[in-house]
Amino acid sequence: MAHADHQRDPCPWVILSDFGGAFSMGAIGGGVWHGIKGARNSPRGERWVGAISTIKARAPVTGGNFGVWGGMFSSFDCAIKGYRQKEDAWNAISAGFLTGGCLALRSGPKSALGSAVACGILLGVFEGVGVLLSRVFSEGPRPQLPQLPETAQAIA
Repeated sequence: MAHADHQRDPCPWVILSDFGGAFSMGAIGGGVWHGIKGARNSPRGERWVGAISTIKARAPVTGGNFGVWGGMFSSFDCAIKGYRQKEDAWNAISAGFLTGGCLALRSGPKSALGSAVACGILLGVFEGVGVLLSRVFSEGPRPQLPQLPETAQAIA
């Protein structure tokens, strides 16, 4: 029996995992962002209280927004993988396109198309950078520099 080496959980579980990871990232990043913003907008002497109250009010909302994006992206990614029966960069680009479009749909079709294109391009850049970095840092044969002749080494 052949065993496939899976780096991630199977699709139904990866959606929950990605939602939770995106929520955590948004809540932590939102906590830092809104903490600084709350402290700056509070009067002197009340900065700590202002920071904490702003974090409590806004960080969960930011986390929820990130979580929705991550869960929707992962859902589309799994659906596209199931439909195409292959895993490549086009899955993520298409999932980003669909996620951006769906999240902006309430603003109208023109706005949804613009957001879909922007998210598709963003995911295309992410995938391109990922491929580039994997090629740069891959474990492959490194080209050797040519050796200088003996006379050139003696002069140098």
